[in-house]
Amino acid sequence: MNKIISIISAAVCTASLAAATFSSSAAENEKVYGTMEIPYADFYKAEIKSAYEVDAVSSATEKKWKMNGEGEYVEGTYNDGNGTILGVRYPVEVSSEDVAALSEKYGFTPLDSKPAAYKEVSLSGGALSVSKLVDTNGEQTVDGSATVSTNSYYGDYQIKVTGYPENTVLYGVIVNTKEDDHYAMRHLENIWRNGSYAWSAGIKTIEYHGNHVSYEDYESSKGKTVTSVTFITLDGYTTVNVGEQYLPIRFAGEVKAEDAAAGTGKTSLSITGFPEDYKKVITADEGLTVTETEVSYTNAKPGTYNVNVTDESGKYAPMTAQFVLSTNDVPVKYADGKLTTADGFTDEDKANFLNNLATVDINGTSYRATGKNGIKLFNEDGSVNFDTAVKEEKVFAGEGTYNITLNSTGYNTPYSFEAKNEAQNTTTTVKVTTTAKTTTKASNSPKTGAKSMALPVTVIAFAGAAAFVLRKKED
Repeated sequence: MNKIISIISAAVCTASLAAATFSSSAAENEKVYGTMEIPYADFYKAEIKSAYEVDAVSSATEKKWKMNGEGEYVEGTYNDGNGTILGVRYPVEVSSEDVAALSEKYGFTPLDSKPAAYKEVSLSGGALSVSKLVDTNGEQTVDGSATVSTNSYYGDYQIKVTGYPENTVLYGVIVNTKEDDHYAMRHLENIWRNGSYAWSAGIKTIEYHGNHVSYEDYESSKGKTVTSVTFITLDGYTTVNVGEQYLPIRFAGEVKAEDAAAGTGKTSLSITGFPEDYKKVITADEGLTVTETEVSYTNAKPGTYNVNVTDESGKYAPMTAQFVLSTNDVPVKYADGKLTTADGFTDEDKANFLNNLATVDINGTSYRATGKNGIKLFNEDGSVNFDTAVKEEKVFAGEGTYNITLNSTGYNTPYSFEAKNEAQNTTTTVKVTTTAKTTTKASNSPKTGAKSMALPVTVIAFAGAAAFVLRKKED
């Protein structure tokens, strides 16, 4: 007990000494370094030459706005606890006189050394002033590339950049144009994974999940040319040059083709709301013949098809219509423990059914059959893969009979069958003895220009300083 008291006393003394040293340093230098919660509007104001005020962003997804774990898209941000991301927590340089007020209103937390990049922050009559980023390492410029899409789930434009800073937290992203416009990106609504950034310019204002997205500050991006993208990390600026990437003008037109029966036939096509100087080039998927008013086809199999309209001049964005050709036929059957071709159909018909598989229902639970996390239900021989997993969770709990329904796009009648898992599951208990091992982990704290020893964890804990961690960002 006396030993514990001694340890606590030593820690408290050390914390007091650290606090005294910090106060003395602050009084002497008048500048204090720390981290604080900076609203988007203030964070970006000096970066984009006050072109517009960057609002907080309501999350486009129900839960991701509060996922600040390692590798999450919103790492480094802070929120209101009710679905709105307000800004970022970033290193700052402040006057010692402002520390108390900034701690109370903006969660200022002192650092033990000068960071490599920071913003100068001051208070005047309660008003916050935040400078352009001070990058002690100097701005890094690299050559990369980018591709632009006008067909995004999340807005009117989506740009995918290569050469951006990976395995680090992105606190800010700015899209720069040849016309000297600068567009600030915000987490989740604009900034997301794999170097992809999307925004609405006023045409598509409801994203994939059904949420409204901001567009007023991005309307002027239509028809502009992106030349670079600037990334703000704890190391400072990294600007990626991407050549010249034109943003074709989006407009409120429509291309619509009606669903119809598979086989041989035709369906109507309408093209409306196009600018007068749009020079239409109309194409369709292989096997389809298209005019401005009609799509015709011969021996077309069930599934989804596309009609594309592009502008020969490249000034305007292309547009696409999707439609489904369908059938009441079911070209598969489950027999002798395998999914096979139904009587009267070909193996090609079976393959088409499986290629268009959209969802699989197992005992009332629905699983997607497409994409990275789609269920892989069948083995190559057509037998059910009872070991299949979705997001690392096994789909089949164990032995027993399972009711399975296959829903395939273009096939009006789902196919249901029962499959019995007769595999023998044995549980073996293995006793594992582990030996504690000390490992050394690289520091994830804000980088500094000079070497310095960080305060011990016990000191930080007793001093009440919040840790500021740079986590590696995973795609």
